[in-house]
Amino acid sequence: MNFISTRHASPPATLSQAIAAGLAPDGGLYVPETLPAARVLAPGRDMAGTAAALLLPFFEGDTLAPELAAICREAFDFPAPLRPLATPGDHVLELFHGPTAAFKDVGARFLAASLARLRRDAATPLTILVATSGDTGAAVAAAFHRQPGLRVVVLYPDGRVSPRQAHQLGCFGDNITALRVAGSFDDCQALVKQALNDAGLQQQAPLSSANSISLGRLLPQMSYYAHAALSHRARTGQSLNFVIPTGNLGNALAAIFARALGVPLERIVLATNANRVLPEFFAGAGYTPRASVATLANAMDVGAPSNFERLRWLFGGDDTALRNAFPSASVDDAAIREVIARRYREYGEVHCPHTATAVKVLEDLRAQGETGDWAVAATAHPAKFESVVEPLIGREVEIPPALADLLARPAHADPVPAEYAALRHAILAG
Repeated sequence: MNFISTRHASPPATLSQAIAAGLAPDGGLYVPETLPAARVLAPGRDMAGTAAALLLPFFEGDTLAPELAAICREAFDFPAPLRPLATPGDHVLELFHGPTAAFKDVGARFLAASLARLRRDAATPLTILVATSGDTGAAVAAAFHRQPGLRVVVLYPDGRVSPRQAHQLGCFGDNITALRVAGSFDDCQALVKQALNDAGLQQQAPLSSANSISLGRLLPQMSYYAHAALSHRARTGQSLNFVIPTGNLGNALAAIFARALGVPLERIVLATNANRVLPEFFAGAGYTPRASVATLANAMDVGAPSNFERLRWLFGGDDTALRNAFPSASVDDAAIREVIARRYREYGEVHCPHTATAVKVLEDLRAQGETGDWAVAATAHPAKFESVVEPLIGREVEIPPALADLLARPAHADPVPAEYAALRHAILAG
């Protein structure tokens, strides 16, 4: 299978080439030349088995194809359980049982396993650039830590991630460099894209991306939706609907791709925080990226979601059809706080701010008469947001062992302005 740019001004690439490059030469995002046809799928014994079957059409004919099963086993070595919520028919898909307690571990570990194989005999190290609004950077750092021939530069908005997230981002050292940028996530993302499109810099220091603009991050994220939906269908005979908290749109797009491939997902609803670019578009306004605003659900503080370009490609640029396909709703900080406190008080549930955003949207859907089986994607462990969650529930949140280990390490991040020259210097100095 070949992969093309959403902007149609770059030559087709193989999967390995697309994963290694991150961004297409014309600045677009890589997408399959054609999506594989929908097919009848069955759940594997575990998520790794489901993933290998689901991803096979994308890998056919590529040099990584013989390695696919091994890559999946390396990447998906932790559970993603679908658990019932208090309301009958409601579930939560827990995606936070990986080494950095966030769903980003899935895609980051898959990408690292893929690039480690692609760069096995490379003479020059590859620098992975990643902009993060909280969780992506730590997942990428953990996945690539001490991987030979690979280094990582993480950019995050200074003061706009939780204290524990910031500690994770700076606690690795070795081949991981953390930069705290005096700006927003959108500034960080723009700097990464500028570097990836800098041909002169690429000649001196080969670069790739580990944001959800990378196919190596996006494609494997289909796997947990597929495994949950297929297992639920096999167990109950029912299809799942999903509410997905989203910022840069990668997580939601993975579910949308999975559905197109034949996974039994019905409705997919996009939940956002007070950054309303997506809800406004889906309500009929033009797509108008703008500066992000800081919220309690900081990983969704995105004002220019990169994967919107892929979503438009999937619908052939037909915005009317796109709007008809995906409801989207915005939840402000006051409602996030209320949901966290009330769900704990009434049901003993403890949710991170992002998961609480999706729970609120699901509650509203139920109040409007929605039926069927629904699941919320729980994207991070609440212990990563203790300064928000603990005052609302009145107790400490137990820290998962893997997260506790990271928090026990010393951490350091270099301050930089939101200027490209500063990033370029940091890359070349590394």
